[in-house]
This record gives sequence, C-alpha cells and structure tokens, in this order.
Amino acid sequence: MGLIAIKAVHSVLFFAIGGCLVYFLIAGFARRSDRRAALAGAVVAGEAAIYAVNGMRCPLTDLAEDLGAEDGSVADIYLPGPLRRNLPVITGPMFALALALHARNLVRAGPWPTMDRPDRRSPRCDGS
Repeated sequence: MGLIAIKAVHSVLFFAIGGCLVYFLIAGFARRSDRRAALAGAVVAGEAAIYAVNGMRCPLTDLAEDLGAEDGSVADIYLPGPLRRNLPVITGPMFALALALHARNLVRAGPWPTMDRPDRRSPRCDGS
C-alpha cells in the first residue's frame, strides 16, 4: 500500500511540476514575465535543486526501495520508456530556454518600478 501511495504522489508531483515547466516556457515566449511565471519557475528550480542535491536521483526512489520495490523506480508515470529515461536531457534545456526568455523579457522591460513612479494600476497623483 505504501509503494502505491509513493507512486501516486510521484505521478501527481511529476505532472504538476511538468505543467509548471510548460507554463514557464510558454509565458517566456509570450513575454509574460509576471509573478505567476516566477512562481512556476521557482517550482521547477526547486525540483531541479532537490534532484541535483540527491545525486541526480529522485528522492522518492529511496523510499520506494525501502518499501520493497525491485529497482526503486517510481517513474512509471504512463510515459514511454525512452521518454522516461531521458527526462533530464529533455527538461533541462527547456528550463534553460525559459530562463533565457524571461531574462530577455526583463531586460527589455527596463528598470524596475520605484516608489516615486506610480505604476499603471494605481491612480494618478494629480487626480486625473
């Protein structure tokens, strides 16, 4: 029962993080470098950091092995084998591209808003 729960949690996390990656990439192409995109990017960066710190191995693999899985793999997430095995090679460049797109967007946007300059959503100081 525990192994099934780990695989279910892994599948949910995989699709949620994958959705964040796709959103982050699309938002970069669409030049929407906003808080939502930043949150999606932070989720993906956090997952990548956890994966890297754990020796490029999903931490749930150890839990699966402790619960009796033969090879500890929790990657049975309804993806074809070659795609599953090459996920880091596929998603790493996608994330790097998304980061580059958002960096481009932020550079083109110019300086960050300051307290002395009202933004578009705030009322004008002169009453109009």
